[in-house]
Amino acid sequence: MPTYTIQHITEYNYDAPIIDSVNMIKVYPYQSDDQNVINQEVFISHDPIISFFIDYWGNRVGVFSITEPHQTIKIDSRIKIHKEAPSIKLMKAIPKIIKLDYTLPEVIESQEIILKIIQDAPLKEHKRVIVEWCNQYVYHNFKYEKGITDAYTTLDDILKLGKGVCQDLAHVLIQMLRTLGITCRYVSGYICPNKNGMRGQGATHAWVEVWLDEYGWFGIDPTNNMWVLDTHIKLSSGRNFKDCSPMKGTFKGIANQSLSVYVSVGYEDGHVIEDTNDVVMHQERVLVPAIIPKKYYEQ
Repeated sequence: MPTYTIQHITEYNYDAPIIDSVNMIKVYPYQSDDQNVINQEVFISHDPIISFFIDYWGNRVGVFSITEPHQTIKIDSRIKIHKEAPSIKLMKAIPKIIKLDYTLPEVIESQEIILKIIQDAPLKEHKRVIVEWCNQYVYHNFKYEKGITDAYTTLDDILKLGKGVCQDLAHVLIQMLRTLGITCRYVSGYICPNKNGMRGQGATHAWVEVWLDEYGWFGIDPTNNMWVLDTHIKLSSGRNFKDCSPMKGTFKGIANQSLSVYVSVGYEDGHVIEDTNDVVMHQERVLVPAIIPKKYYEQ
């Protein structure tokens, strides 16, 4: 089974000094029977102390703060990981409250579109067949296209556009499955090199995990119309993207921010795929003083 090397750089830049930035990162891959983290190093600018905890959804989360004035935050994660195809094994039932969180669909204005789509689903078939049908529908009816959506695009927007990236397609599939009463969750991670090529390779990726009764969670990828095998590296999971964002935080200061994400995925034979994405930031533009008053640097 393959071993991958992954570098994931997240960089925020500010057009004026900021202070007291507090940040939360989810860049730590799951350790499981089919995913073995051989080594991981995370380098953060200004070398802050990182504290860790496991969140409500079971993700490992790092928290750090930078108090002194700064105009950039760079998180550089470097991973070596061994991946195998998931195996079928008996699983204990998930807690009822967690199952409820993963079964209730989002309240949206365009729910009638979802209801119209799923009325043709093979509801008398096994759950696995229903999931495959929904996955294929998203793959064939929603176009994979970069640059037209962002992290703030709503599900209503996606249904209207009929296109988007892996994150958007995952959200559509989740809404379909939960409307049918099928427990599922959003997964964030990476998709690694494949000889046949797949959409989303060499970048952060998103897919869906479905709860299949006593067999537990199984991943399915609407972007590539496939069940997840040994090409998908899982970072985090939750109800939607907001629960799995690789980095989020706050800061003090008068500044505009920009975000750039770089991902490099390498295979054992030396094959490397790279992707750099300048992320659109939704924010109020502010007028930055030419000289930052001293008071902004002091408590």
